[in-house]
This record gives sequence, structure tokens and C-alpha cells, in this order.
Amino acid sequence: MLTNRSKQVVKKEMTWVEKAYLPAIFQGLIITFKHIFKKKATIRYPEQKRPIAPVYRGQHVLKRDESGAERCTACGLCAVACPAEAITMVAAERTKDEVSLYREEKYASVYEINMLRCIFCGLCEEACPKEAIFLTDRIVPSTFERHEFIFGKDILVEPVNERLDVTKRQTPEVLEFKKDKKHKHNLTFLDKVIVKKSRH
Repeated sequence: MLTNRSKQVVKKEMTWVEKAYLPAIFQGLIITFKHIFKKKATIRYPEQKRPIAPVYRGQHVLKRDESGAERCTACGLCAVACPAEAITMVAAERTKDEVSLYREEKYASVYEINMLRCIFCGLCEEACPKEAIFLTDRIVPSTFERHEFIFGKDILVEPVNERLDVTKRQTPEVLEFKKDKKHKHNLTFLDKVIVKKSRH
């Protein structure tokens, strides 16, 4: 005998009460009534929302810098890193009138993410050298049409007046490095204007 949990099985005839399944029915009703008075496991979403973990990866956002210019330079590293091939983009060169709109000479005129393909792995976020794309704590809204799951820049780019806080997804070392204006990577459009004025 390997364990002391062995049980002797005895085959006995069921009584007429057991054949009518009355004990099993009453046992099931007792369990049901116990659950009626317990705290409900479900919530009334979207009126009520559960607390979300800081590491939760939800809907993407294309970030702007401090002066409001789009960070994305359409380098394509996020699309290459994406294992689901959910990201597509079209690069374009900015004009002189668009200097304040886009951070670099090259920008993404089209940037799309297929949310039906996306597995929310966060590799696009890790691959981006410009800190342009982040996964937020927002839940992707549901819909009935497939084409509505193709998110373009109209959905992904954060509004100028409604910035999304992504500092939870950045290490203290990265946040400290971003304050150092000696590096061109950290210079915004406004910083460059100030530098030019100081030189003249």
C-alpha cells in the first residue's frame, strides 16, 4: 500500500429515496441558497470597474513630447518586433510648416494596429527607440464589426490636452535620463527654438 488514503469500495443497492435523487437535489439547493447570500463575483461594467494592476497591458497610445509634437518617426522597429504582424505604417517627410507637429524629419503619415491580431505582448513598446508607443491600462472597446478593430492615428495618438500618464511603465533611470537636455533625443521643438535664440 503506497498511501494511507485507500478506501474500501462497497457496492450496495440504492434506497428508493436515493433512486429518486432527492438527497442530491436538496444538496444542490442548499449550495445554491448559500451562494445567494454571498458577495457577488460579477460587477456592473462599465459603471463599476475593478482595480487594474500596474503591469496590465491594454490599449496602445502614440505619445507626444512636452511641446505637443508626435514622437513616432516611422522607423518600423515596432512593426518588425511585433510577433503577430499587427502593426502597419507609412512613412512621410515633414514640411517646413509641420516642424511643430512632428518631432523628427520623418513621421508616420499612416499608423495602424489590428487589434484582432495584437496579443498585447509589449514588444512594440520595448523596441521603440523614441518612446513613442506605450500600452496603457485602458481596455480595448468591443464592437461587432471587424473593420472597427483597425485602430489608426485618430484613435492611437493622444490628444494634446489629455495626456496619458505612462510613467508607471518607465523605470526611474529612464525618467532621469529624459531630463538631461544634453542629448538630442531629449530635446523638444521648444528646446531647439530656445537654443537657436540663445545662439543669436
